[in-house]
Amino acid sequence: MTVLDINNNSFYNKFDYNVEKAIEALKKEFGQQFSISKSVREQHTSTTTVHTPELPDGVVFAYSKEDVQKTVKICHEHGCPIIPFGAGSSLEGHLNANFGGISIDMNNLNNIIEVHSEDSTVVVQPGVTREQLNTYLRDTGLFFPIDPGANASIGGMTSTRASGTNAVRYGTMKDNVLSLEVVMPNGEIIKTASRARKSSAGYDLTRLIVGSEGTLGVITEITLKLYGIPEEIGAGRCTFRSVKDATDAVIMTIQAGIPVARIELLDIAQVRAVNNYSKLSLPESPLLLLEFHGSKSSVKEQSELFNEISKDFGGNNFEWNDNIEERNKLWKARHDVYYAVKACRPEADYIATDVCVPISRLSECITETIEDMEQNKLFGPIVGHVGDGNFHVQLMIDPKDQNEIDVANGFLERLAHRAISMDGTCTGEHGVGQGKKQYLLEELGSAVNFMKLIKEELDPKGIMNPGKIL
Repeated sequence: MTVLDINNNSFYNKFDYNVEKAIEALKKEFGQQFSISKSVREQHTSTTTVHTPELPDGVVFAYSKEDVQKTVKICHEHGCPIIPFGAGSSLEGHLNANFGGISIDMNNLNNIIEVHSEDSTVVVQPGVTREQLNTYLRDTGLFFPIDPGANASIGGMTSTRASGTNAVRYGTMKDNVLSLEVVMPNGEIIKTASRARKSSAGYDLTRLIVGSEGTLGVITEITLKLYGIPEEIGAGRCTFRSVKDATDAVIMTIQAGIPVARIELLDIAQVRAVNNYSKLSLPESPLLLLEFHGSKSSVKEQSELFNEISKDFGGNNFEWNDNIEERNKLWKARHDVYYAVKACRPEADYIATDVCVPISRLSECITETIEDMEQNKLFGPIVGHVGDGNFHVQLMIDPKDQNEIDVANGFLERLAHRAISMDGTCTGEHGVGQGKKQYLLEELGSAVNFMKLIKEELDPKGIMNPGKIL
């Protein structure tokens, strides 16, 4: 199934790639750590996305940064593309080998190197997953808050500048990565910053690498900020007459300075899907799910303030619960929205997309998006991290119905243009990859030319994850 034109690789077509010589050198260097088996290669491409998988020519299983460095040096010598691979949960074709090449499997670089409890920082390898990290940290009284839903690897989350349900309070990956160790395209290993919480020393190379989707280097070590586990966590839910009322309540909550940790929107279609899949009985109206962190008194005060605000926008059925089992049940249902939507049309393909706008335009953007789907008879439940203006449309499309595919393509185009026209972005957290590079020029204008200059200077042979972003 083809969704939009993702095959415009004009920036990369000028590079002369030579995969065969690199494969022979990698066989000699790594032996059984290197595989060209089709079944292995099929596991190292974009499998969680609608974009057609494009297999690498070989896979190196790295166990150390030295393994990564050796692989990069060999590929650099022969002009062979490199695609870093983590948990494989990326949604915009990031892991596809557009030009063939070598996938570097980073999952065995999964050590938590050191925890600095006094500084609330941790140093990890890229194959560490967020759940693994928080399980390890549990006894320290600290946690890492970025939660994109999937149990993604920290390296992948860094590469795509991930965020998720906690972003409204704790920020995104760009706000929580202090320093990186990176193997650059020529095989040189650099450190982008120290462990200090702030610095004015030189260019901010850390922010340059965060979100670069493997196009500038391969991350081998990440230093992260940590936070104290809150004394009290309370969760609530509130229904509204319309999506507009719900999003307007969100805007007022943020403007009132209430330090909400999570605030998620589910439209009617999404609530129905969640009820059916997770066996819940949520009222079938636009729904906000909330979570507040702090002391017992502050959490109580925050919930009461939100309740008052919600009433001004027609909010009702407000329920509050500080029981950990009930709270986990509610958020488990939220995290399972992918499966809930899939269950609604098992024969259809799932297309996840995301945009982000200033919260002052959020209500308008979501309302117009829902109207667009209704007019075109598309089924796409909406769920959003609406505290920071980010929402997801989860389209279900029959891959055998070309008319439905064409209608979906038109909708996805309009959604991206709509967000950009509202001074927003075509992607709030999924990244550009293959699927959204056609919107980058509209969103950023001539800044894209400077991105190309950076790419060409750091990666003159164009070997680092070619076909993505540019």
